[in-house]
Amino acid sequence: MSLRASSEAATLLTGGLAAIRQQYQVPGPFPPAVVAEAEQAAQRPLNASGDRDARHIEFVTLDPATSTDLDQAYHLGQEADTLVLSYAIADVGFFVDRNSELEREAWRRGSTVYCPDGREPQYPDVLCEGAASLLPDVDRPAVVLTVHLDADGNATLRNAQRRVIRSRAKLAYETVSDPQLGPLVVEFSTRVAAAENRRGATRIEFPEQDVEVDASSPGGFKLVTRQRHTSEDTNSSLSLAANMAVADCMFAASQGLFRVMAEPSAPSVRALRHRANMLGINWLSGHSLRQLGVTLDPNNPKHVAFLLAARRAGGGASYAAFEAGQRPWHSAIAATYAHATAPLRRLADRYVLDLVVELCADQEPTKVDVFRLLPDVMDRASKRASAVERATIDLVEAVTLVPQVGATFAAEIVEVDNGVARIQIADPPVSARVRVTRAGPGDIVTVRLASADPASRSISFEQVT
Repeated sequence: MSLRASSEAATLLTGGLAAIRQQYQVPGPFPPAVVAEAEQAAQRPLNASGDRDARHIEFVTLDPATSTDLDQAYHLGQEADTLVLSYAIADVGFFVDRNSELEREAWRRGSTVYCPDGREPQYPDVLCEGAASLLPDVDRPAVVLTVHLDADGNATLRNAQRRVIRSRAKLAYETVSDPQLGPLVVEFSTRVAAAENRRGATRIEFPEQDVEVDASSPGGFKLVTRQRHTSEDTNSSLSLAANMAVADCMFAASQGLFRVMAEPSAPSVRALRHRANMLGINWLSGHSLRQLGVTLDPNNPKHVAFLLAARRAGGGASYAAFEAGQRPWHSAIAATYAHATAPLRRLADRYVLDLVVELCADQEPTKVDVFRLLPDVMDRASKRASAVERATIDLVEAVTLVPQVGATFAAEIVEVDNGVARIQIADPPVSARVRVTRAGPGDIVTVRLASADPASRSISFEQVT
């Protein structure tokens, strides 16, 4: 993306985005030696002989229409009541050698960082948008995960192999039809969702606030509320099942890297029970938070407010290496879980894939202690990416709203805590906090924009009615 408007707002945005990159130490261009190494790696010949040749499998990808860094391609089959997912994941390990300059730079970055004026990728574009990306109609190296999903939605990793694939089509969230997805994909997603409900998982996807290029808007960008497409949830079910199956495989082998989220502490649960009572939610005595979670409706504002509070009470997700005697647990997913399906964008996924390939081949795993080092690297990268995203939205909100200081807006209350409400304004789609009286989740209040300061990336509102 690029800034397209010549105006005071564009100047504020340009300077503000530069300040965000500096504040959060967002990596800049790759060093020439790293680019040269990536360009050389991109020319490596593929070996598609024997059982490495999986080009007969009719894989397709499903991503945003504009994406070109394609991590995953899928194919679904069926054996009796079992659905068989062949999940091809971009094989970063084919291109990035251990102890190379390219690998060292990847560790420095940790993950791709997205900004509206351009992303800073995990690997040079010659790989992540070129030779390693699972683009259609070209041969690509991939780690193919074979995942069996039973009638109850339980996923098991049956194999993980390095193979050569050829995707047949690039499907897009925005335009894909149910016939293109196929009945097995819909059935797969249905089974995964049913299993989540039985586990009491509280993994709920909320509409996202986003920044888009728009030459007609102040500074060349506009705020939008991006509603999720049904196909995104369908695609998420494939990744969720694969990641859970990979996590179970690593746990059985007593090694690996996991994505974890703690259960809320006992005092937090007591506070949540009080919050549920205030919101009119019937939390039966003796029922756990997980048992309550399956009864809540993500379309009910009061239930959403409670789920947000429950998510914060768990302290957020992080990474953890295997520890003997401990079951790694992700409380929102209510299962053992890992990240393995986005290696072009996340550093850790490559090493998880390397490990499960070795485990499935009954090979002695490579004796490299990366899993002890990765949690800190990945947690820092995750925090940086989240901070950049939030700061960018704050900046665009402030720049967009400067001309409207003093104006009033209708706002929906998402949650209230000690008299301070989290509100959502529909147009422009702004989320903010404001002190309120006599109002609760789901209520519509009128607020006045008191200030908007691009320099501090801050806005403030006052309740009118």
